[in-house]
Amino acid sequence: MVFPHLNRVMVGQARRADGMVRVSARTREDGAFPCPGCGVLSRRVHSRYRRQIADTAIGGQPVLIELSVRRLFCDERGCPRHTFCEQIEGLSIRYGRRTPTLLKVLQAVGLALAGRAGARLTTVLGATVSRTTLLRVVMRLPAPTPVGAPKVLGVDDFALRKREVYGTVLVDCGSHRPIDLLPDRQSGTFARWLCEHPGAQVICRDRAGAYAEGASTGAPEAVQVADRWHLWHNLGEHVEKEVARHRLCLPGPAPHPSTDVWQGPPGEFAAAHTAAYAVGHVLPERTHARYRRVHELLAQGASMQAAARKLGLCYNTVRKYARADSADALAGARSDRVTILEAYKPYLHQRLSEGPASTAELHRQITAKGYRGSYGTVAAYLRELRATGIIPAPGPAPPTVRQVAGWIMTDPDVLGEEVRAKLKAVLANCPELESTTAHVHDFAAMLTELRGETVSGTGSARSTSIPCRACAPSPTASTGTVTR
Repeated sequence: MVFPHLNRVMVGQARRADGMVRVSARTREDGAFPCPGCGVLSRRVHSRYRRQIADTAIGGQPVLIELSVRRLFCDERGCPRHTFCEQIEGLSIRYGRRTPTLLKVLQAVGLALAGRAGARLTTVLGATVSRTTLLRVVMRLPAPTPVGAPKVLGVDDFALRKREVYGTVLVDCGSHRPIDLLPDRQSGTFARWLCEHPGAQVICRDRAGAYAEGASTGAPEAVQVADRWHLWHNLGEHVEKEVARHRLCLPGPAPHPSTDVWQGPPGEFAAAHTAAYAVGHVLPERTHARYRRVHELLAQGASMQAAARKLGLCYNTVRKYARADSADALAGARSDRVTILEAYKPYLHQRLSEGPASTAELHRQITAKGYRGSYGTVAAYLRELRATGIIPAPGPAPPTVRQVAGWIMTDPDVLGEEVRAKLKAVLANCPELESTTAHVHDFAAMLTELRGETVSGTGSARSTSIPCRACAPSPTASTGTVTR
């Protein structure tokens, strides 16, 4: 009653050793077992060997069954097998290192919690396995055969090998369970699946053109909708580009004539500080020149490949410049990159404020402190500082583009007081970002409160604000308001 899977074997002893319960058992000598190749019963023994099979825990302790089994001859002449090993129903399976009972437990844990979380739970259950083992157990389960498509079908891609090989997962949005996997994300593959499994009334997908085309071909009568996650994710990407476009509006370190090193007329200190901040946070003139040249060639009728050959750039770079709304968006996107020199800039500022020092000397000093970058990186940064004539004083760094975008996309009630104050300072300095934030809040209310019929809100009323100083110099740049 307690151990039904041990009924067919003879248990020798059970002992506690090495932190687990070890059960020694052997199969009976008089039993006959069918050959897995031909099904003919055999009891002629070839040899014996010992197997170790993990079982479910007893009293929170792992259980290991040391089972001695027989290898039997198959006497059927036409059978391709000469010998085979006997399997005990409910206790052992071919090549199995776990009992069927333990395997069912691991399958349930893997289906519920997947890898890392499931592996942590198995430690408590007394059947410790790694996350990869748990995933392999789940992947060996037979896939369910879908009879027809659900009424609400979800479709999205997943990476078999990131950026190289992708597949498609189909989900029943009613039960939130995957129902099938497709080998690629082509429209034809998805359309064929829909033709073979009719019945979908609503197809919930991302904004990829392949899935839209496949849905129109395979299920033309179904209603296609975009799921909320992809809508919010796409909005977040555009908000980040918008913040990058207004990078100069983010509050920088305030000028401190008493601590910053400045050699020049006192009245020009604030202007020099603003120039230094602009130089340090906007991509160099090369980005603007490339952007201008790419769009000039495209306006003349040249293809992107021809423009890449003429400018000496790769095709992907030209495509990035062609698709960008403005050069400021590209410059702002790169302004937040953390260089290998970032951790050593405060030391360089301190040394320069103490007195003149050569680039070679400063390079040797920060190398002794652990710097592993090149001499040219240090020389370029010091050249920039000396060109502006100002050395920044130590202080809190301005918020990055990604930080500000994250603040805008987060529920204001979740943000802390300090973060809300920083965001308020950013929005007070840039009416365009304030309008963007209002649009984001309106859109969030539409998604969470299911008010899809909403056409306008408070955000649209703020889109007529006076342009900020970041977008005023470039009349061709986009106003940057996020629209629904």
